[in-house]
Amino acid sequence: MPITEADRKWMRLALSEAESALATDDVPIGAVAVRQGAVIGRGYNRREADKDPTAHAEIIAIREAAAALDRWRLDEVTLYCTLEPCSMCAGAMVLARLPRLVYAAGDPKAGAAGSIIDITRHHRLNHHVHVESGLYAEEAAELLRAFFRRLRAQSQG
Repeated sequence: MPITEADRKWMRLALSEAESALATDDVPIGAVAVRQGAVIGRGYNRREADKDPTAHAEIIAIREAAAALDRWRLDEVTLYCTLEPCSMCAGAMVLARLPRLVYAAGDPKAGAAGSIIDITRHHRLNHHVHVESGLYAEEAAELLRAFFRRLRAQSQG
């Protein structure tokens, strides 16, 4: 499935969500859940703010989408994320029956949609998520690099 102008619009919104994480000193990762051209869930990392190891942007957006639809099956939803999901988030996408994931930057340290492992399309699982990657990858990666540069500078100062 080719990347569309709508995909670009939603990923820009996910990048905006990622920037919101900076206010709470959380890693700047954002996610937006879209169904039939409307946002039904959004989130940004809140692990530090909520003191919750599961408060990832994707999980927050998935929870909001499920609440908006009043069901756990997200079978008509596309999730846009600024970073390749980890194993927890990729597993949640499979369990939610998410049909499509679009992410910006790959994660060579913890990516579970193809970089290290591929939970989203694992042949032994009962559902597979169609994955598109690389949309605004440089912008998302630079947001992360700047965040970690700032953290390193603070720890040295």
